[in-house]
Amino acid sequence: MNFLFSAINPIAFSLGPLEVYWYGVIIASAIFVAIFLSMREAKKRGIEGDHVIDMALWSLPIAFIGARLYYVIFELEYYLQNPGEIMAIWNGGIAIYGGLIAGGLTVYWYTKKHGIPIWLMLDVLAPNVLLAQAMGRWGNFINQEAHGGEVTRNFLENLYLPEFIINQMNINGVYYHPTFLYESLWSLTGFVLIVLLRNRKSLLRRGEVALTYVLWYSFGRFFIEGLRTDSLWLVDWLRVSQALSVVLFIAALIIWATRRRDYPPVPYYLEGLTADEEKKITQIN
Repeated sequence: MNFLFSAINPIAFSLGPLEVYWYGVIIASAIFVAIFLSMREAKKRGIEGDHVIDMALWSLPIAFIGARLYYVIFELEYYLQNPGEIMAIWNGGIAIYGGLIAGGLTVYWYTKKHGIPIWLMLDVLAPNVLLAQAMGRWGNFINQEAHGGEVTRNFLENLYLPEFIINQMNINGVYYHPTFLYESLWSLTGFVLIVLLRNRKSLLRRGEVALTYVLWYSFGRFFIEGLRTDSLWLVDWLRVSQALSVVLFIAALIIWATRRRDYPPVPYYLEGLTADEEKKITQIN
């Protein structure tokens, strides 16, 4: 049987000669939601919401550069032969892990500069970043990218997917695994779970919200990455993102165990800033 389908137009709307793409709209919306929720949560924990905005102004462009640099490094042979393509991000080629690493380092620098406890800030940001990732994957859906290998239409129908997703997964007459959807749902589930755990009294200590994020995302990404067809490869048999996922998962477990065992009692997340920390922030700022 032949099925009629029409791929979604990647252009959301035009403003004269300027074309605005759905990908940009979705990413911008995801960033806005993450910043808004982080500001609200930061205030509850005793951190001024303005710090979230100021930090975002630094971390977002640096994260974007990091995401591109990460991709270029692992495709270095191609870009050395085609240096003019290094800046051609419109042809694709940004890696979320690179953005998370660069953005995380920027957050570390900002919190050190302003006397804000780094673990507390990461706890505030982590679940909202995961929600933004869940939203952002729909930009990949619109662009028909970050998908997995070939499947049949019957396979997709057996997943009880709506028709518009099945149609969008038909690329040049071939159906593909909607790995964007797998990761989006995994991230959304993680967001809900982490927020619920974060709001339980005397459960998660400072830093363990962020570590839960690392554990959750790296675990899911390892398996989802194995289905994708556009992976960066470390060696012929190992994908970069899978290797990094394993490293991050193990590192998060070690850090969690070490902080619980060897350090003086770490405050619970819901306790927010201590009086001494509030005083330090006031003095620095």
